[in-house]
Amino acid sequence: MMEPKLIVMLTHHDRTHKEALDIFESCKDLPVQEWGFKDIGIPVPDMVRLVSAMKSAGKTTFLEVVTYTERECLSAARLAIECGFDYLSGTVFYPSVFEVLKGKRIKYYPFCGKVSGNPSVLEGSVPEIVAEAQHLEQIGVDGFDLLAYRYTGDVSSLLEAFVHSVKRPVIVAGSIDSYERLDMMKRLRPWGFTIGSAFFDGKFVKGGSFRQQVEAVLRYLGTGSID
Repeated sequence: MMEPKLIVMLTHHDRTHKEALDIFESCKDLPVQEWGFKDIGIPVPDMVRLVSAMKSAGKTTFLEVVTYTERECLSAARLAIECGFDYLSGTVFYPSVFEVLKGKRIKYYPFCGKVSGNPSVLEGSVPEIVAEAQHLEQIGVDGFDLLAYRYTGDVSSLLEAFVHSVKRPVIVAGSIDSYERLDMMKRLRPWGFTIGSAFFDGKFVKGGSFRQQVEAVLRYLGTGSID
């Protein structure tokens, strides 16, 4: 099995950092392929420029959206297309959103389970959440955005069941802010996982810069070579 992909999110407290472009430029040489940000925090023209900078650097781009109504989720899908993202992760699944994205060069990884609130909370039983994912697999979604560490139940049970029962790629998103949780990612090997706020909050290198936080996680994961 492949090692999980680190998706570096230029977001802090669920908002794209206002200096996201400068931060990306200072870190784009690091051996991490996947980069993303949220749909709030910077104007749309700045989002377009940031996606363009990421793609010019050969990176794969992710828009993560935490919205719940059909209208909001449709707006997010259209934004992802407008900006040229490679992936849209998040949103509640709606057939209308799926149809908007169908045939486009963008992969759709919606949430599973009952997601609500801000910061988001994931509710539902483990069997219910897994069953929903398996249903969406049959419909044809590309993968899933699992808010495992926002779950109100037993996180380990959810992660084990979801990663082992779902055939499509899984992104574990939200609150991966310790080496213990990195160990869980290394053990379960989901397709990928996101880290954003933890880099800005210095969770991996006390007093270290954003770049130093990313470097520390890459070393821990054994991903590429860090000079």
